[in-house]
Amino acid sequence: MGLGLGKTASTLTAIQEMYDNFDPIGERVLIIAPLRVANTVWHTEAANWEHTRHMQFAIATGAVKNRVEALKRNAQITVINRENIPWLVDHYKNKWPFKLVVIDESSSFKNPTAKRFRALRKVRKHIDKMTLLTATPAANGYLDLWSQIFLLDGGHSLGYTFTAFKNSYFDSDFMGYTYTLKDGAMHAIQDKINPLVLSMSTKDYSEVPEYVPSVMSNPLTGKLLKQYLTFEKDALLNIDDETELNAVSAAVLTNKLLQFCSGAVYYDEPDDEGNLVRHTEHFHDLKLDSLDEILEFNPGENIMVVYNYKHELERLLKKYPQAVVMDKKGEAVAKWNNGEIPMLLVHPKSAGHGLNLQHGGSIMVFFGFTWSLEEYEQVIGRLCRQGQTKIVKVIHIAVGEAEDKLMRTLARKGITQAELLESLK
Repeated sequence: MGLGLGKTASTLTAIQEMYDNFDPIGERVLIIAPLRVANTVWHTEAANWEHTRHMQFAIATGAVKNRVEALKRNAQITVINRENIPWLVDHYKNKWPFKLVVIDESSSFKNPTAKRFRALRKVRKHIDKMTLLTATPAANGYLDLWSQIFLLDGGHSLGYTFTAFKNSYFDSDFMGYTYTLKDGAMHAIQDKINPLVLSMSTKDYSEVPEYVPSVMSNPLTGKLLKQYLTFEKDALLNIDDETELNAVSAAVLTNKLLQFCSGAVYYDEPDDEGNLVRHTEHFHDLKLDSLDEILEFNPGENIMVVYNYKHELERLLKKYPQAVVMDKKGEAVAKWNNGEIPMLLVHPKSAGHGLNLQHGGSIMVFFGFTWSLEEYEQVIGRLCRQGQTKIVKVIHIAVGEAEDKLMRTLARKGITQAELLESLK
């Protein structure tokens, strides 16, 4: 379901209907969610509706002692963060008590080798109903689908192993690093999973405010451009007689080029005892200059700034003392929505799911970029959702070719996922 369509409220309503109809499945439910969502969203949403506000919740997060105490309550709904699933499975062993399991943001279970997936797979046979919720089921392509669909039907639709799935529907390069869909495979996968999936697009069911994306270019020139091109070509850049930046692989080089575009690059050097110590080499403030211009053209507006690297955050806080960082507990949410924060600094991982931030402002600036389509769409969805009264401006500050390539990659991923969701309506 698209962002803002009410996955949480719909799920709670379904659980309560089962409970009211004396279906034992609704009597003991496990909800798996991102940590901040587990701590703040589900019980808060239930309290907003008359037919769900009486539901009993136990939040099994934090220290082991707190988790064990929460489980002892035998509440109707137990909410746990996804990182603690291996612990939970080990805790109950063969006495798994939850007949209904809901995974909020199921794309976090897309990796079939991850501990959380393997743990849940062990107890799948003890679960009568499984519900997966996500707005981004295939953010990186169709390979993301296998483990999610496996949790629904145990491998009946897409194969009992990830290897079998890849062999059936994909061609790989010689080294086995890149997989592309075989002819006809896309529609075959869609047909296989269609009976299991309900797809609803936000634009079809609600009046979601528009957002206008734009790119604010402040390109590298002169010495900076020469340094960038040298680094891109040689994977090596001399800073001075004693310091050099180097990239040991194409992936590392791409990451360091993105850092260069943002204004500073990390490098490691040994200290006197031989231990590697991380340093930061500063190159420019082009993005800060662009952000200054955005602030100048939008006086009095509260602005959300998305960063990626820690050195970006440090420079933003130094430059803008009025800025507030989005915290894991979500304490800044109320202040932002009340209009009390002129600049909110967010990382896509900390502001990607379950947050309503549409009341605090309508301008989002991507100071740094993420490769994840899921994180990118989710963070935009914090402002562009029901209740937003203005057209949302999404401004991307771009400095170099590495960022242009990243944005083109996100666009391609978005097209693939949109085609999948459209086919499943």
